[in-house]
Amino acid sequence: MASKIDITKEIIFSSSDPNVSRQISALEKEGKLKKIAPRLYTSNMVDSVENIIRRNIIDILVWRYPNAIISHRSAKEMRPTPTGDFFLTTTRNKRISDLPGITINLMKGPEPSEGDIPYNGLYIAGEYRWMLENMQVSRKSGDESKVLPIESIESKLEKILLIGGETKLNEYRDKLRVSSEQLGMAQEFEKINKIISALLATHASDVLSTPSAKAMSAGLPFDAGRGELFEILFDALKDEYFVERTDRNRDEESFRLFSFFESYFSNYIEGTEFEIDEAKQIVDSGIPIPRRDEDSHDILGTFRVLSNRAEMNRTPESVEDLYAILQSRHALLLSGRPNLEPGIFKTRNNRAGNTEFVDYRLVKGTLNYGFKYYRALKDPFARAVFMMFMISEVHPFNDGNGRISRIMMNAELVKAGQTRIIVPTVFREDYILALRKLTRQKNPSAYINVMVKLQKFSDNLYGSDFTELKEYLRSCNAYEEPSQAKLEIIDRVIR
Repeated sequence: MASKIDITKEIIFSSSDPNVSRQISALEKEGKLKKIAPRLYTSNMVDSVENIIRRNIIDILVWRYPNAIISHRSAKEMRPTPTGDFFLTTTRNKRISDLPGITINLMKGPEPSEGDIPYNGLYIAGEYRWMLENMQVSRKSGDESKVLPIESIESKLEKILLIGGETKLNEYRDKLRVSSEQLGMAQEFEKINKIISALLATHASDVLSTPSAKAMSAGLPFDAGRGELFEILFDALKDEYFVERTDRNRDEESFRLFSFFESYFSNYIEGTEFEIDEAKQIVDSGIPIPRRDEDSHDILGTFRVLSNRAEMNRTPESVEDLYAILQSRHALLLSGRPNLEPGIFKTRNNRAGNTEFVDYRLVKGTLNYGFKYYRALKDPFARAVFMMFMISEVHPFNDGNGRISRIMMNAELVKAGQTRIIVPTVFREDYILALRKLTRQKNPSAYINVMVKLQKFSDNLYGSDFTELKEYLRSCNAYEEPSQAKLEIIDRVIR
């Protein structure tokens, strides 16, 4: 007795068994199955045929082309390209387009070898095989090409070098060589060998395609993802017009008072919370509050940097200056926390929630890459907000990165004689979300708008009367939690 067709399955394959064929015909007439491709049916009467085929593509390939090898870019991506192309190595060359939304590209090539991975009736090309396959010449380009963009290959090799060093990359090259000999891919090996040699600086770097690969070859590798963000922010800033807000805290006393409020809020954002009068007592006396020694030193360290007008007039003229200024300011900022290695670039990776910051081995290279965009900006406000984002995004130290990024921003504004920027507690979430939107969505507009608004707000913080400024900030809801109030910008005039 013929087995009954299971119509709970989304895909039903036809059969040479006449009993099965009769069942399929009957179910099709009853409206319980529909034909979607030659000898292929579905029980799903709701979703589009293209989506049904895409999510069942591996099962379809197993049925149609048993023992074929998922190869070239498909072995890495394991899904059709955006144009619907999927690549298999078999015993013949043929392009098949009878599956709605999918083009199957069959390519004649070597049979499965030791390194290839059995997979539900198919094989997946092993890593060394697909790396070599992706060095082949393709007659198509873009998403129709059988090979990945060369940038993807370079990126993988960069990561091997970054994580494992020269030894691991040389071992990887040796395995590629062995695989190429087994598969008859000598030409492909020579191409990838030149890339590896260039990354190791034993071959001219002109064979490399990406700026990050070229930088690694030159001995100063950088985070390519962050490099893209720096370029996006630069493009958004370079032709923008910003209102010039002249600093009204010109004398030493008013400069120091603004620096106090800046230090207070900058630390509050990072979780070092004091009442405003407690923080003022720490700054005025230089004496930590009992049982809060480290937190008190955070306030003092930040204030010592911010209130030093000579220090805050220093901006980098070269990338070496940038390294030196960052390290010297950070050393003073966290002088009360020697366990956090003040003044030393991080020696291990750090993260915040789901955000992984720049690898510690790429700190100097990523700063170097961003510095060229910083130097190309002419407007002081544009330079300031670019500097802040760059330092925040790299996160060059074990701790204190938010504070040092805002210090570096405000030094740019001090040097230009413009109003510094304070981020009050009530606006913390807007500030962080705007940064996150640029980092995760590559959208700089919210970040720029937030910084413009914060400078407009900060422009009202002038004078040397602590009580008056404290009360003004209270009227603006500056001390409130973001969930409890909104920032009110009240234009202030001293009578």
